[in-house]
Amino acid sequence: MTTTQDPAPTAAPAKMSVPTLTAMVVGSMVGAGVFSLPARFGVATGVLGALIGWAVAGAGMLMLAFVFQNLAVRKPDLDSGVFIYAKAGFGDYAGFTSAIGFWASTVAGNAFYWVFITATLGAFVTDFGDGDTLPAVAVSTVGVWLFHFLVARGVRDAAVINRIVTVFKILPILTFVVVLLVAFDAQVFADNFFAYDDLGTLSEQVRNTMIITTFVFLGIEGASVYSRYARRREDVGRATVLGFLSVLSIFALVTLSSYGVLPRATIAEERQPSMTGVFESVVGAWGATFISVAVVVSVLGAYLAWTLMAAEVMYQPARNDDLPELLGRENRAGTPITALVVTSIAVQALLVVTLFVSDALNFMLDLCTSLALIPYFLAAAYALKIALTGEGYEGVEPRVQRRHAVVAGVATGYTLFLFVAAGLEFLLLSTVILAPLTLLYVKARSEHGRRLFTPTEAVLCAVIVAAAAIGVLGLATGRIAL
Repeated sequence: MTTTQDPAPTAAPAKMSVPTLTAMVVGSMVGAGVFSLPARFGVATGVLGALIGWAVAGAGMLMLAFVFQNLAVRKPDLDSGVFIYAKAGFGDYAGFTSAIGFWASTVAGNAFYWVFITATLGAFVTDFGDGDTLPAVAVSTVGVWLFHFLVARGVRDAAVINRIVTVFKILPILTFVVVLLVAFDAQVFADNFFAYDDLGTLSEQVRNTMIITTFVFLGIEGASVYSRYARRREDVGRATVLGFLSVLSIFALVTLSSYGVLPRATIAEERQPSMTGVFESVVGAWGATFISVAVVVSVLGAYLAWTLMAAEVMYQPARNDDLPELLGRENRAGTPITALVVTSIAVQALLVVTLFVSDALNFMLDLCTSLALIPYFLAAAYALKIALTGEGYEGVEPRVQRRHAVVAGVATGYTLFLFVAAGLEFLLLSTVILAPLTLLYVKARSEHGRRLFTPTEAVLCAVIVAAAAIGVLGLATGRIAL
């Protein structure tokens, strides 16, 4: 790795085509989540609830995909990633909160990936347990820094590798779906169809699927994050929608095909990654090895994509003076090296935390999802704002503007619903992370002699700090359990 700090890198950013951008979106979304879908849905609901859950999640996230597509067209000058929409619409501190929230989400997601990999290997190496043992953390640590060196070589090389890995990790998932559809038992599917009283009302069951469906769709903004590398601005929106529709089809088929081969209660009891046990029940012992290998390949590919995004999301605000200048430095390969180092250290720190968490896998998943809701909500709210005010819609037919307003309104409402589904516990934990990171914003403002907060921003900061204090108190008293 070249660690020389050079504010003017010699390597020009590589330009990405629609297939490459789409692969970044798919690669970002298809990671660990898909392999945990059968049991996560089996614990929450039956076929009917799953159908409603995917319909709600699919519609909501599709609206969010359209939001990113519309913003890419209406605001082509905003090419610094998802955080820039919050900044443009609601001020510098909102932009900072969006950026640092998204960055923290990617860090938690990357820690989750390593826990998931070692938990998968735990079926073969007992010392790894559920991915939260000392040997598991040690192996994960080696992986974190190997990927760090890979990404440090340059964004272009890592993006090409991600495109190749995306192909190889999709094939085993499609194999799983095809095999299960061939083995499909209509009677088993019918028995699993209706809701179960012991799981609560149907609406409760659907709500309980929302966090996992949101998690598996994280990365939908992948093309937006890399918009500065796109050959053409409109390619960003196309890649976002194409990637989302492809992934939605895969996720829904994985879930529903599982209900056709095993009883719901059996699926719910499968060890994670639950696709392993489901596939093994159909094809025999070799199925566990097949899916386990697919898990490792898939998650490593997603980890690569998310590491790229994490560094980019910290780099871009630094270049826009919303984070300290140090975080905007690049090496000779054009990699945002300081942001990458900070990201790798943060993932390493969370891996250590997993040694003290009772359910590391689900804890990191829920924390990652809760943190991601902040930038999603602010981006959707900004799209709604410009559609209502007409900003960026000069010369556009009124019916198009109205349609975009409806799409953005639905996306905004959906993200608000997800805050409720996430629960108060993880929202408070999110502020525990966000509050101290505000010091980075203070540092950046002082570097450029800018006013720290407007009155509205001061109120928002006070709310975040107060919520963080409540969260710390909850952790100290045991009301919030890790």
